[in-house]
Amino acid sequence: MAIDVTVLRVFTDQDGNFGNPLGVVDASQAEPSERQRIATQLGYSETIFIDVPRAGASTAHARIYTPATELPFAGHPTVGASWWLRDRGTPVRTLQVPAGIVQVAYEDDLTAVSARSDWAPEFAIYDLDSTDDLFAANPDEYPDDIQNYLWTWTDRERGAIRSRMFAANLGVPEDEATGAAAVRITDYLSRDLTILQGKGSVIETQWSPEGWVRIAGRVVNDGTKQVD
Repeated sequence: MAIDVTVLRVFTDQDGNFGNPLGVVDASQAEPSERQRIATQLGYSETIFIDVPRAGASTAHARIYTPATELPFAGHPTVGASWWLRDRGTPVRTLQVPAGIVQVAYEDDLTAVSARSDWAPEFAIYDLDSTDDLFAANPDEYPDDIQNYLWTWTDRERGAIRSRMFAANLGVPEDEATGAAAVRITDYLSRDLTILQGKGSVIETQWSPEGWVRIAGRVVNDGTKQVD
């Protein structure tokens, strides 16, 4: 039976450009044993399977897969899932993923989630001197057994950075916009940030000394596709 997949772009710019593609699947359509295969077939950096809540419920459950493995938490899937739930008429206040309970907020054109910084996976963080160094980086020259996050300041006073992320270990040579990495770099720098990642995706973050990081962004619906 064909499975419907909603394709979103998460963390677009203000004009709806760029953003990281995400596959969203109603979990009732896919048995747990089939979910990794579907995520691998789709090939997006992540695909999220959502147990759609009943009308009036305040929470939903979800599971997240890369082309290679399941993740306990990831940023752009949880932001995308929260946006998708509101778009279909079932907005939530929390999203339950294996790592824990993600807080959800909707503000104008932004969808935000708050997560514990220690839910994000470990990243090798590279502090680069310039955007020239950042753009010249070759993913093949970085370790393939860990996620590699490269960043540099573009406006230190304003908290603006430019970044890239390589994750060959997850089947993602380069990720366009990485919410979990945004959580880690925000905690690493201990300040609110505006992150421009990949070709032009935008992630807004807020840091809390209590160990929570809020990540927010815009989402665009690119329509529905089907997989077997």
